[in-house]
Amino acid sequence: MKFLLSAAVAVALSLSAAAQAGSLVDITVIDRDTGATLPAHSHDGKLFIAGTPGHRYAVRLYNRSGARVLTVLSVDGVNAITGQTANPQQSGYVLDAYQSTEVDGWRKDMSEIAQFNFTALDNSYAARTGRPANVGVIGVAVFREKPPVWRERDDKISMREAPSQPYAADAATAASPPPASNATERAKSTNTPAGAAKDYGGLAAQRPIPKPEETLGTGHGARESSYASYTTFERAGSKPDEVDSIWYDSYRNLIARGVIPQPRPVAVEPQPFPNHFVPDPAG
Repeated sequence: MKFLLSAAVAVALSLSAAAQAGSLVDITVIDRDTGATLPAHSHDGKLFIAGTPGHRYAVRLYNRSGARVLTVLSVDGVNAITGQTANPQQSGYVLDAYQSTEVDGWRKDMSEIAQFNFTALDNSYAARTGRPANVGVIGVAVFREKPPVWRERDDKISMREAPSQPYAADAATAASPPPASNATERAKSTNTPAGAAKDYGGLAAQRPIPKPEETLGTGHGARESSYASYTTFERAGSKPDEVDSIWYDSYRNLIARGVIPQPRPVAVEPQPFPNHFVPDPAG
């Protein structure tokens, strides 16, 4: 079975502290306009990141295992390669052992993507294609590779690949099944780097909780070059070995939802001796 492979997959020498550690694959989200890795906030058993409206972002995938894996990337419930409503059996990105890649956008062909960017929900690619229900989450279904079959023949040990399993198309799009290919994004070399405020006697002023603003989604941004090539990959099983997810919204919305703790600024307390000498008055 064919899958898409990145032109060059970078070895991740270490992991960011903000990486989302799965047993097989770590996920981080990078703000491409600032270069920062977006920190994750744990809330109700989920991981959240705060995106900045208008900023481009990339999903960095790091293979923690010593064997190849297939990662099927879903953004807002949409497959990032085929544009179909996401299903784990669809096309994905192949990562070699201990390697990483950054997925910068929706794949348009083997040499170009449309950039991921944080935008208003109504302007998201999912909403604009009539699928707004799952806007606000990034997910990766991870598959191990089926090991080769060894057979003894003519007193010699030879190796051959096991027969391929039929490709499972998304039932919702069975009329036009996805290509029997999986893509891995153009990769970038990465050296991924693997207190409470004082309350003076109740003088700390509680800042009012910001009102929610429009929910963020992922837009279909500007085109840019991004090269990929095909490779073969046979899944070890029909179900993912792991599914990793990160939810996202604006910083203001995450505070309003209680995901990010509300900062408590300390009120300025009047001081009886603010200076040592008498200053001249202004004017």
